Amino acid sequence: MRFVVVTGMSGGGKSTALKMLEDLGFYCVDNLPVPLIEKFVELIATPDSEITKVALGLDVRADQSFGDVQKTLEKLRKEGYSFEILFMDASDSVLVKRYKETRRLHPLSQDGRIEEGVACERKILHDIQKKADYVIDTSNLLTRELKEELDRIFIQNEEYNSLMVTVLSFGFKNGIPTDADLVFDVRFLPNPFYIDELKHKTGNDKEVQDYVMSFHEASDFMDKLVDMLDFLIPNYIKEGKYQLVVGIGCTGGQHRSVTLANELYARMKDHGNYGIKLYHRDVKKGV
Repeated sequence: MRFVVVTGMSGGGKSTALKMLEDLGFYCVDNLPVPLIEKFVELIATPDSEITKVALGLDVRADQSFGDVQKTLEKLRKEGYSFEILFMDASDSVLVKRYKETRRLHPLSQDGRIEEGVACERKILHDIQKKADYVIDTSNLLTRELKEELDRIFIQNEEYNSLMVTVLSFGFKNGIPTDADLVFDVRFLPNPFYIDELKHKTGNDKEVQDYVMSFHEASDFMDKLVDMLDFLIPNYIKEGKYQLVVGIGCTGGQHRSVTLANELYARMKDHGNYGIKLYHRDVKKGV
C-alpha cells in the first residue's frame, strides 16, 4: 500500500493536491482528528484491505496541537508503517495575498493579522517540512503544472527532488523581477528590434530565434549558462532550496531574452530530476 501524508502551509495548495490525488486513484481523507489517525492507519493497512493508495491530509488548526500530529506519525514509523510526506508550500507574500483575496481568516490569526498567522504556522511546521519527502512550492505554479508534478511523483514514480526551476524572460525597462535568484543580462547581443521585418515579432517566432542564435556569442553564452546551472542546481538541492528563478533580461523583454529563455528551457528540461517551467513576463507588452 502506498500511504501519503499531505500537509503544508494553509493556502499552500493542500486541498487542491488532495483532489488531484483522488483523481489519480488515491483514497483521500482530510482533517482527521489526531486521536483517530492511528486507528485509521491500522484499518487501511490490514492484509484484506482493497485500498492500495491512500492520502491523508493533516494541517494546523486552532483546536489541536500539531505537535500531537508529529508524535503520532513518529509512533507509526516505529511500529513499522511506511508513508511519504508531501509538503505544500508557498512564499509568505503569496500566502497573505491568497488569504486576502478569499477574505478568509488564517487559522492561527487570533488578532486578525494574516502575516502573524503565517509566521506562527511556518514555525510550527518547520520540523515536518524538513522531514518531508516532497516539497512543492506553489507560489508561481499553475494548476496544470501542479497536476503534472503530482503525476510525475506518484504515477510515473520518477526520482524527485523538491526544486522547481523557473526560466523567466523579462525587459529591464519594466524592472528586474523581484523574485529572481539569478539574473542574466543579454543586451550584449544585437537587437532584432531594429530590423523592420523582426521588430513586431517576438522570441517565440522562428525568424527572431534564427536571427538571435545566428551569433556565436548567443550559443557561447548558452553553453556557459547551462554548464553553470548544471553545477549550481545539485548544490541548491543539497542545501534544501525549493524554488529557483533564473531571470534572462533584455531591453524590452520581447526578442533576445525570450529567445534565450526558450533555448535554456529546451536544453534544461531533461537534464535532471527537478521541475522546470518557462515564463515570459513582458512578451505581450508593446508588441
